[in-house]
Amino acid sequence: MKKTLLATAIAGAMVVSASASAATVYNQDGTKLDLYGNIQIAYYDVKDASGDGQNEIADNGSTFGFAAEHAISSDVTGYLKLEFDDFQADEKKVTSRDTGDQAYVGAKGYFGDVRLGSYDPLIDDWIQDPITNNEYFDVSDSSNRILGVGTNDREGDKVTFTSPNFGGLQFALGTQYKGNAEEDTFTGVIDTDVEHTVESDSSASFFGGAKYTAGAFSVAAVYDNLENFDGTVTDINGTATDLDYKAGDQYGVTAQYTMGALRVAAKYEVFDADTSEASDAAGFDVGDSDYAALGARYGYGMGDVYGAYQNISYDNSNIDDRNEVIVGATYNISSAMYTWVEAASRDAENDAGDGFATGITYLF
Repeated sequence: MKKTLLATAIAGAMVVSASASAATVYNQDGTKLDLYGNIQIAYYDVKDASGDGQNEIADNGSTFGFAAEHAISSDVTGYLKLEFDDFQADEKKVTSRDTGDQAYVGAKGYFGDVRLGSYDPLIDDWIQDPITNNEYFDVSDSSNRILGVGTNDREGDKVTFTSPNFGGLQFALGTQYKGNAEEDTFTGVIDTDVEHTVESDSSASFFGGAKYTAGAFSVAAVYDNLENFDGTVTDINGTATDLDYKAGDQYGVTAQYTMGALRVAAKYEVFDADTSEASDAAGFDVGDSDYAALGARYGYGMGDVYGAYQNISYDNSNIDDRNEVIVGATYNISSAMYTWVEAASRDAENDAGDGFATGITYLF
């Protein structure tokens, strides 16, 4: 699930305040260190691909993090963020050390912001999250179609420049670099019997976006050329091949408007898939997919109620178009603790992905 450490509630309906969600443990000589985290435990009951309900009490993304900054000069600040979410609060276990959350270093000031490390994709932050950045269920997005046809890492090895705000206009440019020492093996999206290895040349992708804010209204657009998902299919079910593979492109636009305690958002997002010989041979000729969505969140005083509707249109004739509906609500127990309930309908075969979830979160 996509998560933010501080719930993305609108003004007047914050789940928790920032002051209740971080502790400054050091602040001296221009250097500041904050300690923060949360415990999230949920119960869910969700149908699998065969239509059978799968239920569990589970960790829902519990996080422990550090944020530090120091003054490089009077108008430039260096910073870092380090988050861990590789433990299971429901069973008091720690998973392997190849898991985690965000880790990056950067500098910000009059010139804008430059960041290097591992963090959410720009299209996630600016395009997808305004529709649903919920506790358990989110509407699907174009990244669901990409993962499995290239590297599974959308967050690591990135550098991003975000400009200052020019009268409401802001832009961001970035790249993700993957060296030729990195390779992955995947199973075909359409033909799940197909397995292959993609060995990528050293490459640097391009992603960028622009956002404009005027009062309570904002609109954002993002493009990602998915360069690091391109490569050479070197093996298909034990048969040597030498086919160039390209994933395609990903782009979208989202608009938001806030009216008091109500925030509404609309999204149109596209995965423009490649239809090459390699895509077909590897069982990855998934076809284009379009995502049109509406979302809303309302703060009622003691929490939020929210919901979203999305239509997904697939170019591939093997996959039916579908409509998704997500609804949910939160209730503030205190300034640092809240409970929530959500339900989802995916309109998929055998009702796969339909379900119910509820849980509790404590933040510090």
